[in-house]
Amino acid sequence: MRIDAAASGLDPEIAARLKRTDGGLVAAIAQQYDTGEVLMLGWMDDEALHRTLTTGRCTYWSRSRQEYWVKGETSGHVQRVVAVALDCDGDAVLVRVDQTDGACHTGDRTCFDADVLLSDER
Repeated sequence: MRIDAAASGLDPEIAARLKRTDGGLVAAIAQQYDTGEVLMLGWMDDEALHRTLTTGRCTYWSRSRQEYWVKGETSGHVQRVVAVALDCDGDAVLVRVDQTDGACHTGDRTCFDADVLLSDER
């Protein structure tokens, strides 16, 4: 079961800036720190963000399994946190990471290369 915001340990000043979904989540975009490549989108609540900030490993909330998961814990495809930023509205987090192997659950490097809807490549 998820931990509520007050009990998460997240800095109250950071928690106050978050604009969460009705389910208490914020979108978390993982980006390769040195290339700018967008790797994946996951979801974090206050506890997942707290764990990410304090452990240096990306922790997400699984909406389907209703549990926390640390990226790479079972696959070995680790996301080492380099930097974390909130967007201007506080409804999304950008986590700049050093990604080991694929970020996508399919094994692909990124979740955004399998179904390109529009491309400027000619």
